[in-house]
Amino acid sequence: MSAVNTAPGTPPPPSTGSPSPASSGASAAPARRDAEATKTAILRAARHLLARHAHADITLKAVAERAGVSPPLVLKYFGNKDALFARVMSFEEDAAALLDAPVEELGRHMVRHVVAGQRERGADPVLRIVFAPLHGDHGDILRANFRTQVAEPLAARLGGPDARLRAELALATLIGLGVMFGIARGEELRAMSVEEIVDHYGPTVQAQLTP
Repeated sequence: MSAVNTAPGTPPPPSTGSPSPASSGASAAPARRDAEATKTAILRAARHLLARHAHADITLKAVAERAGVSPPLVLKYFGNKDALFARVMSFEEDAAALLDAPVEELGRHMVRHVVAGQRERGADPVLRIVFAPLHGDHGDILRANFRTQVAEPLAARLGGPDARLRAELALATLIGLGVMFGIARGEELRAMSVEEIVDHYGPTVQAQLTP
């Protein structure tokens, strides 16, 4: 077996091979995941602040500090404060997941979605509507979005009389659960498992959906 002799202290020649496609793809995927995680953290921070401060008092710097990122990164992903809070004040994506079940199973699904969201992701799909009075004209936007993106699509799925009223009553029941779990932090409620809460509370919501 022959060997290549090099002088002591001489570094080996640099590799001339290019990275394999597999290794390039492996590095790109974590970058995409990191970007999504960063955007999620920024949105969560903005929601947190929106629930505690008036819209006019919230700065991008405060959002960035809460999310653990730099303000320029917030601008990179969302453009400006108005664009960021337009996302935060929209219920469209949350409503799609909240209503993603057959009507006859929707009460249990909605309860599970709210409680699991608060417990596992620190996010409630609809609870931010209760903070609308904090935000002046932006509160009107929040209310309008809630009506057109959550209440009206739910009402459209319900048959029978008084569909709009029943949709609002079902959502009121669901928001009450979110307030007790996430804001009042009821001890007995929070000691239950998600499925125990679903078993207790799902029929209460369902009673408005399919009377």
